[in-house]
Amino acid sequence: MGTRIVESADVAPDARIGDGSSVWHLAQVREGAVLGEGCVVGRGAYIGTGVRMGKNCKVQNYALVYEPARLADGVFIGPAVVLTNDTYPRAVNPDGSLKSAHDWEPVGVTIGTGAAIGARAVCVAPVTIGAWATVAAGAVVTKDVPAHALVAGVPARQIGWVGHAGQRLVPEGERLRCPASGRLYEIDNDTIREVEA
Repeated sequence: MGTRIVESADVAPDARIGDGSSVWHLAQVREGAVLGEGCVVGRGAYIGTGVRMGKNCKVQNYALVYEPARLADGVFIGPAVVLTNDTYPRAVNPDGSLKSAHDWEPVGVTIGTGAAIGARAVCVAPVTIGAWATVAAGAVVTKDVPAHALVAGVPARQIGWVGHAGQRLVPEGERLRCPASGRLYEIDNDTIREVEA
């Protein structure tokens, strides 16, 4: 399938771009980053040093994915999303000297399989977003998000559950049904699991 890297993109020579992936205009992929097969990095997006992305991930226009973020397969990062890496950011040390790379330790955001982060959301590291979870547009995530959870707001709070199709699940007796796929789920501790109809 090959890869597509447009001329205006800035991709480090040692970045590994998976087969069938596309890196679009003005995007930057830093040293040591690894993108799996079939990934899309949109216009003006930033993929930090050593970031790891699974296969079939989409990072939309102007999203910022700072190291050491880890994205599993099928993760969606919406336009202008920010995955931070500094819990206590400062430009200078307490003595007023400019901070360097040796003056702080980056912490990352980890995102599970199939999860989606909506446009302009901010995930404040360190946090983990569970598989198939959805972070609503504009949310600010400061705590871990369970698998299949739907979170929204500032700070983000859980407002429901989503299935594999990404749509909010509808209560059906003691269970939850996906209006798109018809799949049936039940609550299991702090997440949900699919059950036979």
